[in-house]
Parts: sequence; C-alpha cells; structure tokens
Amino acid sequence: MKRWTKILLVIVVLVVAAAAAIPLFVDANTFRPVIEKQLTKTLGRGVKLGDLRLSVFSRSLVAQDLSVSDDPNFSAAPFLMATEVRIGVSLRPLIVSHEVVLRDFEIESPQITVIRDSSGAWNFSSVGHRAGGGAPGSGGVAENAAPGTSKELAKPLPDLFVDRIAVVDGRVIFSTIPARGQATVYEHVNVTARDFAFALQFPFEFSADLPAGGSINVSGHLGPVNGADAAGTPADAQITVKSLDPVGAGFIDPEDGLSLLADLNVHTAFDGQTSTTKGTVHIENLKLRKDAAAAPKPVDIAYSGMHRVREYSGQIDDAMVKVGDAEIHVSGTYRATTPSATGAPNAKGAADATGTSGAVSLEVPLLNLKLSGQNLPIDELQSLMTAAAVRLPNGSKLRGGTLSMNLAVTGPAKSLIISGPIAIDNTRLVGFDVSSKIHGIATLSGVKTGDTTEIERLRANVRVTNGGIVANGIYAVIPAMGELNGSGTISAANQLDFNLVAKVSSASGFGKVGVSLFSALSGGSGKKSGVPLRITGTPDEPYITADVGGVFEKTTRPITSFFGKKK
Repeated sequence: MKRWTKILLVIVVLVVAAAAAIPLFVDANTFRPVIEKQLTKTLGRGVKLGDLRLSVFSRSLVAQDLSVSDDPNFSAAPFLMATEVRIGVSLRPLIVSHEVVLRDFEIESPQITVIRDSSGAWNFSSVGHRAGGGAPGSGGVAENAAPGTSKELAKPLPDLFVDRIAVVDGRVIFSTIPARGQATVYEHVNVTARDFAFALQFPFEFSADLPAGGSINVSGHLGPVNGADAAGTPADAQITVKSLDPVGAGFIDPEDGLSLLADLNVHTAFDGQTSTTKGTVHIENLKLRKDAAAAPKPVDIAYSGMHRVREYSGQIDDAMVKVGDAEIHVSGTYRATTPSATGAPNAKGAADATGTSGAVSLEVPLLNLKLSGQNLPIDELQSLMTAAAVRLPNGSKLRGGTLSMNLAVTGPAKSLIISGPIAIDNTRLVGFDVSSKIHGIATLSGVKTGDTTEIERLRANVRVTNGGIVANGIYAVIPAMGELNGSGTISAANQLDFNLVAKVSSASGFGKVGVSLFSALSGGSGKKSGVPLRITGTPDEPYITADVGGVFEKTTRPITSFFGKKK
C-alpha cells in the first residue's frame, strides 16, 4: 500500500512539474497580436494588451495592461483601461496547435469612462460595430456611422461565445458633452455576465457603490445585443438601491433645494425603445426647499409607468405617495424640453422649437401631471409641510381636519405651474389668536378667539409659480369671524396681499356691539353685514385691517382711527 502511495505522489509531482514547466516552452506574447485582432474585430474598438504570461493552473493568459479605445466622436482618451486582465483559454489547442479559443474574461480594477452627448447618445452605443471605414483596428466606426446609426449602416455583430465576462472592483466615470459640473464616479463596480453571446439573451449581475454613499445592485437578463445601438439592447432587470443621496451624487443641483435619502426596489423591462417600470421608493430626510427642515416622517411611493428612451419622454400611470395614512396620487406625462420651453436662446439668439442643432434638454423635463388626494388627514401632512417650509402665523400648527385637492402640475421642472382647487375642513390653527392680528378691532368689538382659531371650511382655487401664489374664489367659514370671501396673493418674497369680505353676523367671536359696529361701517344691517378686510404682512406676521375707505373718503385705516384711538 505504501508503494502505491509513493507511486501516486511521484505521478502528482511529475504532473505539477510538467504543468509548471509549460510556460518555459510557450511564449504567451506570441498570442498577443491574435487576441488583440480578434477583440478589436469583435468590439469595433482598438484593443491593446500589455505583456502576457501563461497561468496553467488558472487556464488563462494574464495581461498586465489593457486599453480599449473610445468612439472618436466622443473622446480620444481610452474608453476602458485596466492594470490586469485574465483571459481564459482552452489549454490543449493553445499548446498543441497554437490556436486561441477564448473561454472567459476577468478584468481587474478597470477605469471605464461613460459619456452622454446633448442628444442623449452614449459613447458605448457603437460597441460591436465593425470598422467600416478607415484603417482596421483604428478604434472607431466608420465616420458615417455615428452613435445612434441605423441598422443599414452597421454591419452584423460578430459571433462571440464565452462562458463568463467579469469586471472586478472597477471604477466608472459618467460625464456629458458639453460638460455640466463634475463627473459622477461609481466605485467598486462589479459586473458578471454568463453564457455571453451577442446574438443571445444572457444573465448578468451588477453592483457598485454610489457617489456620496449608498449602493446599487442589479440582476436580470440582457440581449440580444442591438447591432445598431448597444444602448438599445433589451433588458429585464430587478434594481435595488440603498441610501441614494441624489444631491451628493450630483443628480440634483443643490440650488434646486430638493434633498433626500432614498431606497428603491424597481423592476424594469426594456424592449430597446421603451422601458416599463414598476417599483417602490422609501424616502427619508426629505427637504423640498433649501430653507426647510427635514421631514420627520418617511415618505413611501409605489409607482408604475413607462419611459421612451430615444424621445426622453414617458408616462406615470399611477404613483401613490403615502405619508402615514395620507395617500396622494400622481399621474401624467413628461417629455424633454426644447430651448424655447426653458427660455434659453439658441445660437442665433432666438428661442425656437429645437434650436440650431435640434437638441433638446434632457436635464429639465416638461411635466404634465395630475396630483390628487381626497380627505387627507392634515395631521399626517404636517411632515410634508415641514419639508416644504410652509409657514403658519406665529409658528402655529394645524391640528385635525382633512385636506382635499385636485391640482394640475405643468411646465418645465424648474419653473412649474401648480393650479387647481383645494378644500380644508374642520381643522384648528393651534397657537394663533386671530383677534391679536385684527388691529384696533378686537378691543372695540369684543373678539375673543383664544390661542386657537377654528376653521370650519376653506375653499380656494390656487395657482403656484416661481413668482408666488395667487388664490381666487376664497370661501372660508371661521366661527370667530364669520364667513369670508375674496382673493389674494403671496409674493415670492412672502408678502401677503389679500382682500376679503367678512360677513360677521354669524361670527361667534363678535359680540352684539361688534356686529353693530361692523354693520355701521359697511352700511349694512346686522343680518347682512359685510366688512371688507385687508390682509398684509407675511405668513409669520399677518396684519389685518378693515377697509372702510368706501365710507370715509376712499381711504384704508385701522378702525381705531375713527374713535381717536392709537394704532
């Protein structure tokens, strides 16, 4: 038995020694031109390999350097650079007949540069195009086959079948032409594609660390690769994103005021032109304005929709925004804007439909959305009010009651117009004494509201723009003041300018003397009293006076002035 053990050990030693000696008799660099030519033909890009060595035990050729050129329409710098690449090969044909049969690729710590131009085309769109013009292996497609070229100008994709393609611990840099701010960088990028073939669907996995923290994981199937535009390759994938900071990542301009942390779980199916998505978003630390505090409660969104990639347009079938028990529904469409839509002049100095190049703005979509919610608990909406820096008088808070709305959201994202009716029922403004703001009236009429103002009903049609808020058709029932009708504005500088008529006959806050006083000032009877009120100041400090100018020489003064009292 010991004899056979010794024989077996000798055989193992001889096999290992023979395998270790193979690189001494096989110069791996003799295969470099063949591999470079094959990869250049396959990718339609110039491929350069560094010094090669043969690793028998891993059955691979190891190159110390790898460089893949970019589409010359985008950059003269390399599309991909790596310090090491392992090229799996079949050893028997390699050693016996010097034939290179590729099995897999593993690229270690590459840097990949991804570029998008102003039309939405990507620099990787032409990967796989064969060099139809110019010198072979020059690294680019024919000059007349720019990104997004038609299938008639692109030759069929080559046949390439490998068991595995992997990118390990890579770095991907996203930039635009023309450049807009700093490039976005993804670290620790790992990609694996198995049973890869250009003409077939294949499974893949992708993971990376997001800029400014967080992570993304994607798994699913890709293919067949689109021979005219690799960016149009069909895909079916599940996407999971953790702790996305869109401001820190450079997706949102800090000057826009919007900030948040988000987790996403999305399924997407892309047919090469249209992407259909369905998923959920969990948002924390939401801020809708720069001067706002973060929302104390999370916001959850469940949505479904579709996106047309080439047109950069799409549709939101339904997005349910949930804050506690409050559910707000959003639906509608969006599309890319033209220079005229954003007010930007073209090269000729005039804003036309497409500009001189026909380019559209992919950064500022044009929205046409409907936002609705019925009987939303106001207590649950306090979190969104905090995120939007909604200001109420004297730091007061709304308590109880409901909000209903049916709003249209239209225009470019940076200059939206929000318009439509809103309705508030049975709420209380806690911490606000309206009598203290009706200067000169409370002491004369006996208004006593305490530190809580009851709002039985409020109706208005609002229009919100960057220039401020316009409210028309205001109808309110405030028991302490009666019924109010009118309209008004809040400027971009938070200046109030409201003109209301108060019918005080039913006001619980006014005594008999107050009703008679207002009736006399307005020239009406006690039962049909209507007192014009002017509201100025700011949301923090409103100032309310009675407009009795129609009675006293068309001037507006505090009521106390008619009795010789100081303001």
